[in-house]
This record gives sequence, C-alpha cells and structure tokens, in this order.
Amino acid sequence: MVTTRGRKKKESSDEHSLFKKDYRFIDELRSVPISLKLEDNNRYLKDLFEDCSDFVIREFKLQDSLRAILFFVDGMAKTEEVHEAMRALMILEGGESIIDNISEKVLPVSQLQKADNYGDLLLSILGGDTGLIVDCNNQALLLGIRGMEKRSINEPETESVVRGPKEGFVENIRTNTSMIRRKLKTPHLKMKPMIIGRESNTNVIVTYLDDLANPKIVEEVIGRLEKIDIDAVLESGYLEEFIQDSAYSPFPQLQYTERPDMVAGALLQGRVGIIVDGTPFVLLVPFIFAEIMQASEDYYERFQIATLVRWLRYFFLMLSLLTPGLYVAITTYHQDLLPTTLLLSVAASREAIPFPAVVEALIMEVTFEALREAGIRLPKTIGSAVSILGALVVGQAAVQAGIVSAPMVIIVSITGIASFTIPRFNGAIAVRMLRFPIIIAASLFGMYGIMTSVLLIIGHMASLRSFGIPYLSPLGPLSSSDLKDIVIRAPWWAMKKRPAYLPVQDSRRMSDDVVDEIMEQSGQRGKHVRHENHGHGEEDES
Repeated sequence: MVTTRGRKKKESSDEHSLFKKDYRFIDELRSVPISLKLEDNNRYLKDLFEDCSDFVIREFKLQDSLRAILFFVDGMAKTEEVHEAMRALMILEGGESIIDNISEKVLPVSQLQKADNYGDLLLSILGGDTGLIVDCNNQALLLGIRGMEKRSINEPETESVVRGPKEGFVENIRTNTSMIRRKLKTPHLKMKPMIIGRESNTNVIVTYLDDLANPKIVEEVIGRLEKIDIDAVLESGYLEEFIQDSAYSPFPQLQYTERPDMVAGALLQGRVGIIVDGTPFVLLVPFIFAEIMQASEDYYERFQIATLVRWLRYFFLMLSLLTPGLYVAITTYHQDLLPTTLLLSVAASREAIPFPAVVEALIMEVTFEALREAGIRLPKTIGSAVSILGALVVGQAAVQAGIVSAPMVIIVSITGIASFTIPRFNGAIAVRMLRFPIIIAASLFGMYGIMTSVLLIIGHMASLRSFGIPYLSPLGPLSSSDLKDIVIRAPWWAMKKRPAYLPVQDSRRMSDDVVDEIMEQSGQRGKHVRHENHGHGEEDES
C-alpha cells in the first residue's frame, strides 16, 4: 500500500526528472509540459538559457499578489510593447482561469497564442515572441510583439531593370510575404508555414494560388520539404539542392529571384514559391530552360524590343558557350574554314606563342574567371575597377610577353561579355562550366567534338524534369501555342491563355472582348475621340 506522502514524493520526483530531461533538439521538448508551479518553470527556463546574456526573465506580481514571469530574447521583441503589456498585467485581478482572462480581456496585443509544452514555447520565443507564465496555470501565453532589426527595402542588386518595380525582398520573411500579398490581393493566395532545421528551426513558407496551381505539384513540393532533416537551413540554396529532381546536373532546376513582381507573375502561371526566412531569395518551381533567358523587364517594355532583345540573348548564349571551342577547333584542325587574309593574320599572331591553342584558351578562361571572382569578393568601391583593369592589364601583358595571342584575348573578352547577357545568374554559371569540356572536346576532335558535345548537352536537357515538367518545354515536347512567349514575346493581348506545359486549374488569363477589338482595329480607338484617316482625307469615329 502506497501512502499519501509516498505518492506525493513520487510525483514530485517524476516532475523533477521530467524537467531535467536531456534533449538534443527543440522538437524533443514537446514532451515536456509546462508546470503548474511558477518556481519550477522559472528554474527550468534559467537552466535552459544558462550563459545566454540576451535572454531576459522578468518576475512580477499581479494586483492580488499572484506571481508571474515575462520572458523574451533581447533585440527580438519590442521593448516598449513589452512594458505596456506588463503594465496592463499588474493591474489585473487574478483567478483560476487567469490565462483565459488575460487572452480575452487584458493584453493590448493583436496576436496571442497558447502553448502547453516547452517545445512550442521555445520555438516562438526564439522566433521573437514574448512568453508569459502565471502561477497555478499550466499554459503559457505567447505575445506576438516582435521587433527585430531588419534591412530596409531597396532595389534588387542582381535583377535591376530600367522599367519596372524597384523593390526587392529582404531577409525578414513577414516583410517578404507582405510584398507578395500587396501584389496579389486575393484570399486564393495561400501561404503554408513549415519549420525546417533541427538547430536553426528556420521558418519556411510555401506559397501558391489555390485556384490555379496544380494540387499534385503543391503536394509534391510540400512532401519533398517535409523529408528534409538537417541541422540548419541558413539560405534557400540549402533547400534547392535537397528538392531538385537531378542532383548531378549542371543546369538549374529551380528559379530563384529577389523580385516580388517575378514571384507574383510566376504564381499567376500556376507555379509554387518557397520563401525562406533569413534570405532575400525566393525559390520558384517548376522551372524550365526557356525561363533562364527571360527577364522581368521583357513584360514591361513593348513586345517588339522585348522580342529583339530575347533573340540577342539566345545569340550571345551560343557565343558564350561555343566561341572558345570554335577558335580552338578551327585553328587546330579546320584552318581552311577561315578566309586567307584572316588565316594569315591569326597565324602571324600565334607564331611566337609556345602553347597550343587549347592551353592558350584554358589559361585565358581560367584567368578571366579568377578576375571575375575577385571583382565580386573585393569591396564594391574597388571591385569593379580591379576586374576591368585586371583584364586589360593582364591581357595586354600576356600578349606582349608572348604567352597568348591577341585573337585569343578578343575571343575570351567576347565570351565574357556574352555570358553577362543571360538574365539568370544560375543559368550563366551552367554555361560557364560547360564551356571547358567543349574546349577540350574541340582540341581532341575538332568540329566533330563540338557537335557531339552539343548533342550530349541537348540530350541531357531533354532528360531533365522539374517537378514532373520536361525541362525543354514547350519545345520538347512541342507546344506551338506556348511559342509566343519563348521564340518571341507576343503582346499581352495575344497571350490569352497561360502556358499549356504547366498543368493549371484555369488556363484562361483574360477575356476575349478587348482582345477581339484590338485585333479587328489593329489597336484601341476611343468612341469619343475622332481619328483622321489620312489615306482618304476623311474622319472616322469608332
């Protein structure tokens, strides 16, 4: 028979051992309940945050001498609002249902949540919330009065435009979600929260339009993210490598952007966005190769210039990928392809060069990549000067020293400039990497090596998928209706439907009325504005 004193002693021992439970990650603390005794909670919090100078615990009493503690991370909560909440609590009359009274009647805080375990409690506190525990209550209140310092909204550095919005994402996830919400003012815009990272507990939001996005793609995105079990996620690049379809492909299978208008446009196509706290880059899936060559400014300028610029990008993409290899192949195996005058000029410039063309090309390409990397890593005030002057000085000195020929300097310069015309930085990286095996193939097999390399690259791209979508869509498989936004950039009124290669719930983008009127009249002619018909010297009113 167990006595009352023995039972109480056993319960006290169990509770004490529960609070002293060893843990590795915060998720394990969801099994540790909040105690009814304020002293136990206070001691346990102090043990958890021992040697944490930024963790603040404030003990105080309510009006009827009922004790309570308020705790938060200094620098992550708004101190003024914490003081206001404490002032409101000190004049409160206590009771058995004190937590309910506080949450319903007292605190001047718009966001309030309850937690009954230390796992949920610590996740909110370390995310910037303020916690409140009152004696004789086994629930904690979480006050949403966050006040972390954050970077102001500025123009995106990696995706600047002449015409278009000048705002870019920042590192604060709530600021980023509000910027997307401001562009898509609809309840159909969903934002599903997740937490990834056992140590970092990073907030991740999956955003989509539930009336457009394919539910299967949304489920696949969420399913891949839920499988990730890693200690920390510090940038969206962590997630990109975990959820892409082909881990070893040099081609990007997810798009990242720091422009809210790009995210809004992608969501309107039926795609899914992944927002990660602590980074200004948002991931977008699915992603196809054609989008590497598309910039947000294409859809803000007139379609004629947008189409011309898009053609130029494709042309310079081929230059960036093939020019060094073509130079090596022609100067090594196919000299008869050059006009006689040009051939004599190239031969004269290479007469004193001690290296074969392939070594010459590799030296210059590696040097150019090193200068480009140095320009990025150096301070901005001198980085651009070092990269430009370094290329000029090193190139000129190499030519005078007889290490490389002048035509090779020209080829590498054209190649470098061409790579900067690719709008997506991750796409340009893939082209830069593939340039080197093409140079080696050209040195071994000439033009046959280049053609074989190109065929292998195209075959590899044809085998890729991005969340089930073929990477070469809409060219392979062919979707002729989608070519109006791939080969050319058709006017907005001609793109009545969303891309067919993306499975969406509603393929129609606009009504037919205005489109038919524009096509019939070759434009809009107001009903109350008279237009002169210069061909017949008459006036018509339409």
